[in-house]
Amino acid sequence: MPSSGTTFALGVPNGGDFADPRRIATLAQEAEAAGWDGFFIWDHVIRRHPWQPMIDPWVTLAAVAIATERLIIGPMVTPLARRRTSVVARETATLDLLSGGRLRLGVGLGAPDDEFTRFGESADPRRRARILDESLELLERLWSGEEVTYGGEHVVAQGVQFLPRPAHGRVPIWVAGGWPGTAPFRRAARFDGVWPIAKAGGYLSVDEFAACVAAVSDYRERAGAADLGPDFDACFTGDSPSPNDPATLDKIGRLSDAGMTWWIETLDDPDIAFEQHRERVLAGPPG
Repeated sequence: MPSSGTTFALGVPNGGDFADPRRIATLAQEAEAAGWDGFFIWDHVIRRHPWQPMIDPWVTLAAVAIATERLIIGPMVTPLARRRTSVVARETATLDLLSGGRLRLGVGLGAPDDEFTRFGESADPRRRARILDESLELLERLWSGEEVTYGGEHVVAQGVQFLPRPAHGRVPIWVAGGWPGTAPFRRAARFDGVWPIAKAGGYLSVDEFAACVAAVSDYRERAGAADLGPDFDACFTGDSPSPNDPATLDKIGRLSDAGMTWWIETLDDPDIAFEQHRERVLAGPPG
């Protein structure tokens, strides 16, 4: 599988010290000036231990889109089972146009379960998976600008046309899932990118990430799709103490050889104050 250059993004919580859309928009401006390539915001509605303030990622991403010119942006990740597909279609097309075509849509089943159950919704993973697949199919159709009729088990559209279309006709879709696993990565193989998350917590090892990328490549080949290349993204979540940390740079080199295209620097450490996270952002991406 051909290797492509690695780009560097920030993974930003939408709660706690980050629960201020103006602060986040300013941080995105600073990240762009410091040389980061992407700025991705979590999509959670509650966070406990203890209860934290939360902000809506989609409204915040609109502020980020206006505040920046170059950063790739998006929610990482949106559980489509928690959102109406018609609304997501409008939000994504609008945000993509607002940003000049810089949006990436990260999707997954969603976690933790109580973000569903506390609001009377089912957390059954099989049900959420069916809703996710139907929602993705309908999103693609609605982005086409054609009149759409779609009858799924959970998602329905009857003779509707959605305009305007996204800036480039559709929004690239990145699929997240717990590794090791099968279903999320078969799903990712049908779209534009994959973001494997360690089921056991923490970060994947280089070997685990390489195995995931190889599995997705195999699924794409079986489906008759092209091998993973520059138009398919493979994301890795990590952190680095500084831009020039030797151990991090060595790890990034090995991950790039395994197919990583995006290093997503997580800012989720409750023991680190916002200003310390900001200092790391201002120092710039690894390398």
